[in-house]
Amino acid sequence: MKESGADSPDGHAVYVFAVCGAPVQTAVADLPGVAAGTAVRTLPFGELTAVVQTVRAADFADEAWQARLSDTRELERYARAHHDVVTVAAAACPTVPLPLATLYHDEERALSALSGETGRFRSALARTADHSEWGVKVYAAERPPQDAERPVAEVGISARGPAEPAGRTRPAPGAGLAYLDRKRGVRARREQQQEEALRMAETVDAEFQRVAAAARRLRPHSPELAGDPRVQVLNATYLVADRRSGELETLTRMLQDSTGAQIELSGPWVPYSFVGEV
Repeated sequence: MKESGADSPDGHAVYVFAVCGAPVQTAVADLPGVAAGTAVRTLPFGELTAVVQTVRAADFADEAWQARLSDTRELERYARAHHDVVTVAAAACPTVPLPLATLYHDEERALSALSGETGRFRSALARTADHSEWGVKVYAAERPPQDAERPVAEVGISARGPAEPAGRTRPAPGAGLAYLDRKRGVRARREQQQEEALRMAETVDAEFQRVAAAARRLRPHSPELAGDPRVQVLNATYLVADRRSGELETLTRMLQDSTGAQIELSGPWVPYSFVGEV
């Protein structure tokens, strides 16, 4: 949030969705935006145009917004509404999406702040025009189950000595050493598989970067947080010229065949990751 609208004199604030390189009033006019009862509209400044909506300042005051952040469904609703407006604007002309809940006290302050960022907006528009963002997630190739680690008493040939009561067994000579060797072997295989997965991720990333104009590596999702038992070894996003987007599915299939990796390709998206801080 750029600035809080809680103390707006008339109880309203200006919510800014995006900045466009051309007028987009017709495209966004019928969108509901993030607030009921007010229309999404445009706000020209210089050669650029902001896509905005008048909202109740109290709905975005710090306390109200923090409460919304803790409500998953409500936050998702706002995020989808924000994204819908940005997507429609981006389909009409080159667009710089602004972060969720970018607010200004009033139109005058919005114009002043946005005008001060004109140079950065122009640079972002020039960098992303006729390009889209594509996401790539790579998961380690599935391996057949390795030998399970078993207790020492189960390793080797069990034998019962003459003085031992029936039903009791003892490990054969050398069983302890065999068990340690097995543990070292399991650990070595795990390390080898991890190294192979990392090399595979680097290969996939390098091939996608050959097609992309820019790329960003993101932190892989842990299986626990993602609710996915697969091990993610690459989570990246790529800025790709629209004229080359047709190459991506072919590249994905080729890399899956050559590396054995599971690769998920998603997009095209508005290039949120490549517009820089605005």
